[in-house]
Amino acid sequence: MKKILVLGAGLVAGPLVRYLLEREGWTVVVADVEAERARRLVAGAARGEARTLDLEDKAALAAEIGRADIVVSMVPYTFHPLVADLAIDLGKDMVTASYVSPAMKELDGRARQKGVLILNELGLDPGIDHMEAMRIIREAHGKGGRVLAFTSYCGGLPAPEANDNPFGYKFSWSPMGVLLASRNSARFLRDGQIVTVPAERLFADPESIVIAGLGEFEGYPNRDSVSYQETYGIPEARSILRGTLRYPGWCRTLLKIGQLGLLDDVRKDRPGSSYLGLMRELAGAAPAEDAKAAAARRLGLEASSDIMGRLEWLGLFEDRPLASDRGSALENLAALMVDKLRYEEGERDMIVLQHEFLVEFPAGRTERIVSTLVDYGVPGGPSSMSRTVGLPAAIAVRLILEGRIGRKGVEVPIHPEIYLPILEELGALGIRFTEERRVWTPAFS
Repeated sequence: MKKILVLGAGLVAGPLVRYLLEREGWTVVVADVEAERARRLVAGAARGEARTLDLEDKAALAAEIGRADIVVSMVPYTFHPLVADLAIDLGKDMVTASYVSPAMKELDGRARQKGVLILNELGLDPGIDHMEAMRIIREAHGKGGRVLAFTSYCGGLPAPEANDNPFGYKFSWSPMGVLLASRNSARFLRDGQIVTVPAERLFADPESIVIAGLGEFEGYPNRDSVSYQETYGIPEARSILRGTLRYPGWCRTLLKIGQLGLLDDVRKDRPGSSYLGLMRELAGAAPAEDAKAAAARRLGLEASSDIMGRLEWLGLFEDRPLASDRGSALENLAALMVDKLRYEEGERDMIVLQHEFLVEFPAGRTERIVSTLVDYGVPGGPSSMSRTVGLPAAIAVRLILEGRIGRKGVEVPIHPEIYLPILEELGALGIRFTEERRVWTPAFS
């Protein structure tokens, strides 16, 4: 009987574990530093086992990997290279839902020599986005087409009826992950020119994005889009942008949150301080000055502005103890957000992923192709985020164990043998794209 080791029992691991437990002939071991989280996921399943595991204990981690046939790493991304390094040494294949880091890339040669597959980016974004993009690009190239432009936006958001707080956002995955991503710089390709956006300007110029049936959103660039010219095999493309989707107002607010210093991750002793004290410190408030007025002045805003209203609603101006008086501003902000931006029982989240292609076909015909995925969580059940992140990874595990993926080394799902069967099964599970194609003519012609 094959044994699957799942490392991490966090917010998005549930559907992955359930999918694997439903398949005959496999034992699923879920290991987490919090034993109760692991036990909840296996929930007494006959072929499920829960283990307590601290990833800092390298010997214990190696022992668990050694007993498994394949490893699924759903832990924080900084641990993936450690897990992969041990998996390669022990000759075990591995699947993750996270981006390939530089440290992970360095393991490619060793993995190939050992005949091990380290398959990354098997979630939603990255993951399903790659797979649908490659499906359309492969089809276009097969018909002699040239991909002139590719734009993609993805967001995990509250469903419209659950969008009831001033931020227009609730956490369906790691809060620290969301906030840390807000500190990234970005690069994209526009009309053949590379555009670089420094981290401090990431939220400064959001695009207006209209999603059919849902209305207007705002989008901002995500990491390095330029590299996907090579990854996706579209050297002919003049414009490439991958971005993040949010409800209107998020970008202006996060821009000011960053300017105030609330995204700083340097730990500092603030014993006995409060959120009010933290804001006075960051705003440089004079002894008798109102903290909200000082913050507004520092940010060049009116105290009555909607952005200041959001910060006040969050509790940043309340005289209550910090979550960590020895933590960073970022850690204390995340603690507040976890409390205020959470899903209540029965609320649904929503995934929106939209690709737009401009493809020039032979005989001069140019098509605009829009492929859109809108998926909702199940009230009282799994979130859409957990399904769209966990299920692609789970399906990939099945394909590997069935011997249907023959690749080795550090890989991402851009090959037909990987993405075609995963997209097909996701569709059968209700996670599917709708596609619209129209002949395109330039507005100025």
